[in-house]
Amino acid sequence: MSDLKYSEISSILKEELSNFQFESKLTESGIIVQIGDGIVRAFGLNSAFYGELVEFHFGIKGMVLNLEEDHVSIVLFSSSKKLKEGDTVKRTGKIFSIKVGENMLGRVVDVLGNPIDGKGPIEGKLFEMPLERKAPGVIYREPVQEPLQTGIKFIDSMIPIGKGQRELIIGDRQTGKTTIAIDTIINQKRFFEKNHPVYCIYVAISQKGSTIARISKILQEKGAMPYTIIVSSTSSDPASMQIFAPFSGTAIGEYFRDTGRSSLIIYDDLSKQAVSYREMSLLLRRPPGREAYPGDVFYLHSRLLERSAKIIKDQKMAEKMNDIPLSIRKKIKGGGSLTALPIIETQSGDISSYIPTNVISITDGQIFLEKDLFHSGIRPAINESISVSRVGGAAQIQSMRKISGTLKLDQAQFRELESFSKFGAELDSSTMNILKKGRINIEILKQTPHTPYDIADQIAIIYAGTKNLLKNIPFNKISDFEKEYLFYLNEKYESVLNSIRNGIFDKKISDILETVALKLNDKYVS
Repeated sequence: MSDLKYSEISSILKEELSNFQFESKLTESGIIVQIGDGIVRAFGLNSAFYGELVEFHFGIKGMVLNLEEDHVSIVLFSSSKKLKEGDTVKRTGKIFSIKVGENMLGRVVDVLGNPIDGKGPIEGKLFEMPLERKAPGVIYREPVQEPLQTGIKFIDSMIPIGKGQRELIIGDRQTGKTTIAIDTIINQKRFFEKNHPVYCIYVAISQKGSTIARISKILQEKGAMPYTIIVSSTSSDPASMQIFAPFSGTAIGEYFRDTGRSSLIIYDDLSKQAVSYREMSLLLRRPPGREAYPGDVFYLHSRLLERSAKIIKDQKMAEKMNDIPLSIRKKIKGGGSLTALPIIETQSGDISSYIPTNVISITDGQIFLEKDLFHSGIRPAINESISVSRVGGAAQIQSMRKISGTLKLDQAQFRELESFSKFGAELDSSTMNILKKGRINIEILKQTPHTPYDIADQIAIIYAGTKNLLKNIPFNKISDFEKEYLFYLNEKYESVLNSIRNGIFDKKISDILETVALKLNDKYVS
């Protein structure tokens, strides 16, 4: 019996030893041979791979971005003051990733996901999300059909945005680009309160610290912070942090998208990211191309923006999606979306320069803001003839599609005739009517910052404009008429507005809107 027991023990030990794998704990390290301007060149990291995180003394981290024949070039994520030539650098074997979780909502974080708002550490469970990731393939995407309402009359009626779309906001500095983005975030509050939240990520790239604080304060005052995360990279941060800030924000947005929810990301702005990328590329001695930008600056933006998508509702298909991080594999759900609003700053309205043309070719449309319109008091200063949404009416509710169909055409006719009217020629009555209707529509589409409109209110006032119900009201009284008209409808006809919100717009509703508009007309006609 004892012999049998010994033989059993022997066979068990042999089996265990055969399955045992010896893991080497040795790590590859190298030596810094050159350091300066946030770039480190190191010998000895022969097996390092592109995009790998490396670690220096004092917990300073960097990323391998150039693989040369005899050395690697590393970009630092913090100051190089504590490092010197001859110091060691260790491989980590990891790629750049950020910890993401529900408790990030309402916080201001840096590019590495660390809170910088003075409210203490981020509690709760956090999940590792890689900054660089493959965009979802075609079979995992759905057509963009669900509207993402901005609360801006001009955009929701003429340049509609859908969930999963990438709509570029482009224009000169100080034309209201950031205001459109912030108003879109504020407008999501009504959906958050109805338990249909759109989680918003605002990525500040090379912004002043005071600007980021001001935006945070506005969102706080408007009650938008509970569903918003601000990713901050100030102009004093290293160029590497400004380059990776959009990727960091996208990783956070993908967490909400992949777990079956809607998210919106704003990149403010990608021109500054491209400038930082040019700076870093030149320091890495990569050859410059057009406007001294490196050849892969298009790929920088395309691989970022292609990650915005509406994911297929079929959960089993969604689970097969490429490059899903192990940390959230069990939480994957279909039907999520990530909508992108990249911002690009132009110089003197030149949309034909390198970076604007690149991003226009990647996105699904653009909202073009014009300095002349802004200074003439038309705000938002959107030029509807250049602005376009390549998704179109598919991203509008049925009632908005019905009433806004002729609006863009009316305004295009108005712009054309307006240029002729400046010559002082005598105009016939039909031309005068088109010009007057166009000016009334401009007054209707004007909007004060940070006051997004409910979709039913937008439809009600735009209908009054397209049907020419305000033709007898002086231009300077249209704003007052609009306030009273919408207040009256909300007080007396809440059920009508609810029907409009649900996409219904029949003759009964149009009759009520016309009756109310004509009833209030007399008060404002001079």
